[in-house]
Amino acid sequence: MTARKAAIHRKTRETDIRVSLDLDGSGEARLRTGVPFLEHMLDQIARHGLIDLEVEADGDLEIDAHHTVEDVGITLGQALAEAWGEGRGLTRYGHAYVPLDEALSRVVVDLSGRPGLEYRVDYPRARIGDFDVDLIREFFQGLVNHARLTLHVDGLQGRNAHHVAETVFKAFGRALRMAVTDDPRMGDTTPSTKGSL
Repeated sequence: MTARKAAIHRKTRETDIRVSLDLDGSGEARLRTGVPFLEHMLDQIARHGLIDLEVEADGDLEIDAHHTVEDVGITLGQALAEAWGEGRGLTRYGHAYVPLDEALSRVVVDLSGRPGLEYRVDYPRARIGDFDVDLIREFFQGLVNHARLTLHVDGLQGRNAHHVAETVFKAFGRALRMAVTDDPRMGDTTPSTKGSL
């Protein structure tokens, strides 16, 4: 099997981000973003997606975490798209339901080649520690736009905002893992009647 790895460096006037990943890893993560809650969530993607993930981010945190969180999503999306390339032999679709105590989320992913995000998650409070929960949607929007995938995220229930967020990221990791798994019956073909994603 061809190595499914990528390394992306994205630098703007607001952030300087480096992401490297291996889709066929063991779930190891090395993370330095200056946003501890984001690192906790990225670790969920790596662990549950069995993706080896390294993220280094320097951003304008003196303003707030918005640019850093969004740009990490963008850069991670670029790395994912590069790692799976044309999508030959992939399962393409993935889904997962993940509970954490009272919280339950569902994530469905399609490596469609078309960016689309349907995000329906209600949080019982606006902040988790000092992390603004609105940034979770911004993270996924950036990722979806640059990975060119279709993503449905549904928070089905939950009273604890941390639990809700964690189930979203765990479910995304597991759904992504399913979607990028090789389907031996596909051989070297692309899982689309169009012949390309």
